[in-house]
Amino acid sequence: MSDQMIAETVEITGSGGDAIEAYFARPTGEGPYGSVVVIHHMPGYDEPTKEIVRKFAYHGYQAICPNLYSREAPGAAPDDAAATARAQGGVPDERLVGDVKGAAEFLKSQPASNGKVGVIGYCSGGRQSFLSAVSLDLDAAVVCYGAFIVGTPPEGFPLKVKPVVDLAPNLSCPVLGLFGEEDQYPTKEEVAQLDQELTKHSKEHEFHIYPGAGHAFFAVDRPSYRPEAAMDGWAKIWEFYGKYLAS
Repeated sequence: MSDQMIAETVEITGSGGDAIEAYFARPTGEGPYGSVVVIHHMPGYDEPTKEIVRKFAYHGYQAICPNLYSREAPGAAPDDAAATARAQGGVPDERLVGDVKGAAEFLKSQPASNGKVGVIGYCSGGRQSFLSAVSLDLDAAVVCYGAFIVGTPPEGFPLKVKPVVDLAPNLSCPVLGLFGEEDQYPTKEEVAQLDQELTKHSKEHEFHIYPGAGHAFFAVDRPSYRPEAAMDGWAKIWEFYGKYLAS
């Protein structure tokens, strides 16, 4: 497999027909390739997230990350855009689903697509990955420490969302969940509740909780980074997507 890729900023059609910015990377070969929609974390459409998009392309997937804050702060630096979005309580759920749908349709329209699309999200994006999987017809979903799938944000928390665990019966695809044992959003008890709910509805899922890891253990640019957990998590992602997205 060649490691050559193309990575660029593109414009896609998001929720409500809005034109939004997105970062797109794909291998240069003819394919066919599976595809991944990368949902950025609450800090926004930033450099580390774009590195993740390129990482998927390196491993033989088409990948795209829509800028979920395109409307709140077009052209703004990631930190400024994230602050603006937080001040408004985060991205509305209905709009998020529409933006992910637009990103998935963009990926499927590419000549090298094999027609399969998965989604992955981190932090608030983990919740949004689950929300996408219960709202859209997808082939695989990865939830990385998704906060508030179960439970509600505490008083004063910048994210104003409601739990979506009650939508579990609508899950369209298998789910891989990667969590830290020391995380508070979600707690291991909340992870257990989500596990029980998916099991009750006979939804295919695989959860892993890493001892010694808290929130954002994948984030190489943060003190929360836990190399052993992150490396094992990536290995599980490649295995999972290889099973459900690869040609």
